[in-house]
Amino acid sequence: MPLEHTENSVAEIEGCTERNGIELIRFLWVDYNSVTRGKAVSRQALSSRMRSGVGLARSRQAATLLTDRMQQVPEIDAVGEVRLSPDPGSYVRLPHAPGSAAMLCDLMTLDGKPWEACPRSFLKDALAAAGDLRVVAAFEPEFTLCSQRPAPGSFHLADDALCCDNEGFDAVGDYMTDLVRSLREQGLAVETCHPEYSPGQHEVTLRHGPALRAADNYVWQRAFTRGLARRHGLWATFAPLPRAGLVGNGNHVHLSLWREGHDGGEPVNLFASPGDHLGLTDLARHFIAGLLAHLPALIALTCASVNSYHRLLPGKWAGAYGAYGPDNREAAIRLPSRHSEESPGSTRIEFKACDSSANPYLALGALVHAGLDGVRRRLDPGEPLAEDPVTLSEGELRRRGVQRLPRSLGEAVEALERDEYLTSALGPYHSSLYPTLKRIETHDMAAAGVEAEFFTHAIRL
Repeated sequence: MPLEHTENSVAEIEGCTERNGIELIRFLWVDYNSVTRGKAVSRQALSSRMRSGVGLARSRQAATLLTDRMQQVPEIDAVGEVRLSPDPGSYVRLPHAPGSAAMLCDLMTLDGKPWEACPRSFLKDALAAAGDLRVVAAFEPEFTLCSQRPAPGSFHLADDALCCDNEGFDAVGDYMTDLVRSLREQGLAVETCHPEYSPGQHEVTLRHGPALRAADNYVWQRAFTRGLARRHGLWATFAPLPRAGLVGNGNHVHLSLWREGHDGGEPVNLFASPGDHLGLTDLARHFIAGLLAHLPALIALTCASVNSYHRLLPGKWAGAYGAYGPDNREAAIRLPSRHSEESPGSTRIEFKACDSSANPYLALGALVHAGLDGVRRRLDPGEPLAEDPVTLSEGELRRRGVQRLPRSLGEAVEALERDEYLTSALGPYHSSLYPTLKRIETHDMAAAGVEAEFFTHAIRL
């Protein structure tokens, strides 16, 4: 639905900018390549621009990661404009850019309707399709810290710590403390952080929340992580695999469905069934089955770059197998265990086959649509996989109905185009434009070579 810019919301944002000495306010959106783009308005122009939006050539959605040149695609040409329409509820001050603030935007047509190629509006539509089911989510991104901006043939890690190594905290302690403080000050609740499996790799997890807010929070988390790294003389990249020989960076998605309690009572987690041997309700199983049914197609949206498929491999804990299971880190869908002291409200699923090349709004919206399809059709996910699929023979995997996920972006895009349900949910614009651009990207990356691919992803994501 169109964003509502009431007099109160405009005045509130104006007041925030004045109190905090803000001169520039960025109107941002996330493109198909998961690159955050935008335009900035001055404080003096803020009031009028919040109402009218800021003009943007439609062709901005027709760029690939390798080049900013508008691609020749049937859906978009040099004619036409949309508006960046900011959501006042997404307003943050940018800790890495003193005097600057930002809001996330929907891409709107000139008559005030969501543009068909707007990823954020797609997620809103998916959440509306859930009806009275409330989608709660959290993104869990990993990133790699470098001691300087990568250059072709030059990639210097900020630390060589082991996973969860105490020395890893010390090596970048000032930066991590600044990052966690900055996230907290802007209302993003940090739960945990730790050095990850690869040298220079780290993870900061945020508390779950309503799905749209979770996607917005991920965008801010990535912006703060990269921006503050520059101020500390570092470089942060969320690329799925920024250099050969490293462990890949995932961006796992945690999901659950809730419903408001009766007579104003506490909301109820509809995935949680404490008496079940997996702790899951039938609704949760149906949702999982929907994800499994559409899994190959989903991968085109959750592992959205050529670079993703250096990470999405067996034995890498990347979720490269079409299965679900309790604490199974090789399965695309993990069922996180719950401590006896945790409430049933913490019950959720973790979608592991996702990385930061995915547009968070497209990816999360597609996951919601796929899960809801399983709920509507009451699909059965079968038995969970309790073994490491890497140790099972091809014959045993086939017997259990466990498939390897697509091995390339091209293969994933083909699966998406074959999935009539997801392409219908995406709508004619996304389902045509997105595969076209991803095929162009696949061709261009192959022509540029693998080293150019690593470098491009390391600096863009």
